[in-house]
Amino acid sequence: MTAPCTYVIFGAAGNLSREKLMPALYHLEVAGKLPEGTRILATGRRDWDDEQCREQVRGWVEQKARGQLDELVFGRFARRLSYCKVDLSDDSAWQGLAACLQPGNGMPQNMAFYMAIRPADFGPVVASLGGVGLLEESAGWRRVVIEKPFGYDLDSARQLQQQLLRHLHEEQIYRIDHYLGKSTVQNVLVFRFANTMLEPLWNRNYIDHVQITHSEAHGVGTRAAYYDDSGAMRDMIQSHLLQLLTLVAMEPPASMEAESLRNEKVKVLKSLRPIPPDQVDDYAFRAQYAAGRVDGKQVPGYLDEENIPADSRTETYAAMKLYVDNWRWRGVPFYLRTGKRLAEKQSQISICFRHPPQQFFRDTQAGVMKQNWIILGIQPCECLQMEVTVKEPGLEMHTRRVSLDASLLGKDEIRIDAYEELLLDVIDGDRSLFLRYDEVESAWNAVDPVIRHWADDKSPLNRYPAGSWGPEASRRLFEKEDQRWRHGLNPNA
Repeated sequence: MTAPCTYVIFGAAGNLSREKLMPALYHLEVAGKLPEGTRILATGRRDWDDEQCREQVRGWVEQKARGQLDELVFGRFARRLSYCKVDLSDDSAWQGLAACLQPGNGMPQNMAFYMAIRPADFGPVVASLGGVGLLEESAGWRRVVIEKPFGYDLDSARQLQQQLLRHLHEEQIYRIDHYLGKSTVQNVLVFRFANTMLEPLWNRNYIDHVQITHSEAHGVGTRAAYYDDSGAMRDMIQSHLLQLLTLVAMEPPASMEAESLRNEKVKVLKSLRPIPPDQVDDYAFRAQYAAGRVDGKQVPGYLDEENIPADSRTETYAAMKLYVDNWRWRGVPFYLRTGKRLAEKQSQISICFRHPPQQFFRDTQAGVMKQNWIILGIQPCECLQMEVTVKEPGLEMHTRRVSLDASLLGKDEIRIDAYEELLLDVIDGDRSLFLRYDEVESAWNAVDPVIRHWADDKSPLNRYPAGSWGPEASRRLFEKEDQRWRHGLNPNA
């Protein structure tokens, strides 16, 4: 049986806690997954007592609960919840936090500290925890959960790692990427390694190219300040999309044990072909959304959004072409793209196979055979689609494409939020879905030449109208004339 712990949430009144962490912990309570005796300590600058905190959390959970709030379950959940005022900039507050976490207050001495705070505060908060002895493991384990981004670039990631290692060892650091907690993302591993019919085809001999897409219909919203400092490359490609690339390209791990899994992912990242600084434009593309229409409504361009500087050069659309230079994938391009204010919300992995030989159909009316695709839908459609070519009914040899579709979510199955699994993995000490430092460093190493080049490049940014699929000019990344971005699950998209 898993021992109880104390979950300490820094930034408990912030957006991440309201939208994800507290609802996820409540749903774990509903499922009976929280160990008996586990406590949750919310921290922040507000002058709340325990009851005021519980009332606030109740409102957040009511908005996000699957179905109606269960009063009995929430009562049990609320009894786990306490509040401690902690101003991160007040040195005296840390002794108060240490006092709140004493065993005499009913707090289990296994502790997980969740950093739902600004990235700039990660290092100082860990230093403050270490300064009052809260990271010592003499009475129980101590784990620190770090949200992305881990650093702003390669140099800052290294500096942050050095800061953390002054007070922690690597096994205590849980770098979270919530994408890895999505069941459909984990299904990439199952799809690849539990179906033997795919393995002979999963290589450069049969696969023409791979596309990994994450598109969003909304703009920057309330994240303007954060987003304008990061942009699409840092926000999505360096983290989520490169993680998806590793799952597609990795070799079979010896087991699902954390180190085996992460070793294979790191091998992929270290096999990425370096981008020459003077050839960045051949491998990467950026753009910024202009005004347009989304869902029939007129929306402003990025530069007209609230709290965005009028001269901002932050990209809201980024695309990359990468190569994995190993025996399996040499010469196969991986195209990654992400953007805001695109035509629809969508995340998917699209595997395009090579053209079949045309000789067999040369003397028929079948025409040029189109390529087969395998589509792994991540959101909003959690599905698997395989596109094949078949003969049309009739006397002539005409062909058409059909889709073999399978939903990954059964009719009565419930979609579990990624944070539920990841929060539970922290309690269980399962690090397989969290990032090891060399993964983070290798990912930064892949995009750092692009980030540096864009910082120095003052040429006008490409624009694309909100509600479109992005700038047509991004097609310049494709190697072949007949290659194009894949939009959605429609075979003709």
